[in-house]
Amino acid sequence: MRGRMGRPGLIGMAARTAVVAGTATAVSGNVQRRQAGRAQQAADADAYQQQQQQAEYEAQQPQYAAAPAAAPAPAADDLTAQIEKLATLKTAGVISDAEFSAAKAKLLGI
Repeated sequence: MRGRMGRPGLIGMAARTAVVAGTATAVSGNVQRRQAGRAQQAADADAYQQQQQQAEYEAQQPQYAAAPAAAPAPAADDLTAQIEKLATLKTAGVISDAEFSAAKAKLLGI
């Protein structure tokens, strides 16, 4: 029995179509897996970079917290302002010399 020559029959066409479809599916699946792998690697790299930035930020925080505060200067200005107010009250005659001296001694802690 000799095979047919010329155009393939129905079964031959179906077989050829199945091979083409199967190959396309396999290639498509490989492409999707590769793309998913690359996306995962990019996400992992971003997460690692964020962790590194967070670690650097946290390492720098004690440096900022250790900086001394300039609190004593405003207290001296506040004390000077209070004594000036007392002097103004004394000059205006609202308080006596004894009251001024007592209030100033109290402010100075004498």
